Amino acid sequence: MPISYYLALSAVLFGLGVIGFVFKRNIITIFMSIELMLNAVNLAFIAFGRALGQLQGQVFVFFVIVVAAAEAAVGLAIVIVIARNRRSLNVERINLLKL
Repeated sequence: MPISYYLALSAVLFGLGVIGFVFKRNIITIFMSIELMLNAVNLAFIAFGRALGQLQGQVFVFFVIVVAAAEAAVGLAIVIVIARNRRSLNVERINLLKL
């Protein structure tokens, strides 16, 4: 299959992630949208690495997966603390920085 198919799928996934990030108000959905965008970038890295015959794309994907796992763990811990304290996962109702 040509690389354009993979890049088109990556662009669609990234676009869906951006739409979910911008329009959703649930913090869990926002984190899932961020993960979807990271996976879209991973797909593009793998497609370019495969097309060019280089391993750097796979190395970048490894680091992106590590960062995404750390982000998910820390983000989920923050979400749990906010949900316990504020009793809401709605982004508009979470005003932690206000006095």
